[in-house]
Amino acid sequence: MKKRILIVEDEEKIARVLELELSFEGYETEKALTGYEGLEKYRSEQWDLILLDVMLPEMTGIELLRRIRSGDDKTPVILLTAKDSVEDKVTGLDLGANDYVTKPFQIEELLARVRASLRIKKGSVSDGLTAGNLKLDEQTREVSRGGKEIELTPREFDLLVYLMKNVRQVLNREQILNAVWGYDYYGDTNVVDVYIRYLRKKIDLPEETPLIHTVRGVGYVLKVNE
Repeated sequence: MKKRILIVEDEEKIARVLELELSFEGYETEKALTGYEGLEKYRSEQWDLILLDVMLPEMTGIELLRRIRSGDDKTPVILLTAKDSVEDKVTGLDLGANDYVTKPFQIEELLARVRASLRIKKGSVSDGLTAGNLKLDEQTREVSRGGKEIELTPREFDLLVYLMKNVRQVLNREQILNAVWGYDYYGDTNVVDVYIRYLRKKIDLPEETPLIHTVRGVGYVLKVNE
C-alpha cells in the first residue's frame, strides 16, 4: 500500500513540485494551501507523514503542529521553513516536529528526510527497549533512567533508539548517519559527535555508570558494563 503524505504549503508552485516529486517516488499525496485546510484534511483522513510549511495563511504551521500533537504523537511531521531561524526550529522541535528543512532546499535532501522519518515510524514497536536501568518506549516516546524521566528532542530520541536496538554493537558514524539522518544526508559527519554529546549529557549523568562509549578510530557503542 502506498504511503500517504499530506503537503500543507501555501506557495502553489512549491506544493505542485512536491506533489509531482513525491508521486514519482511512489507516494500518494494531497495538498492544502492554508492552515485551516490542512487541519481539516488531517482530521478527515489517515496520513503516514505531513510536510508542513511554517508560514501559512489563516493558521500558522506552528499552531497547526500544536493542534496535531495535542492528540497525535505518532504521525511524522517535517517542517518547511523559509526562515533560517533557530527560534523557529527549536519551537517546532519542542512541539514534536520530527525534522525540518529550510527553504530553498534540494529535493533529494527532502526525499531523504521523508524516507528516514517513515523508516523510523515503521520500525516502532510496542515493546520497550532497555539497557541496564535505561528504559525507552517507542510508542509513548518516554525515556527514563533509574526511574527518572529524561526529555529528548526528536533527533536525540531517534539516535538513542538506534543505539539501543544495536546494543553492544560498535557503530561507525556513517552507519549512524544512514540510519538516523537518511542515506542521502549531505551534511557534516560531525553532527553525529554533536548529538552523541547531547545524549551523554542527558543519559550518562555523573552519578550513573556510562552507557555510551567511544571506540577510538571507529565510532560509538551503547553497552552495559557487566
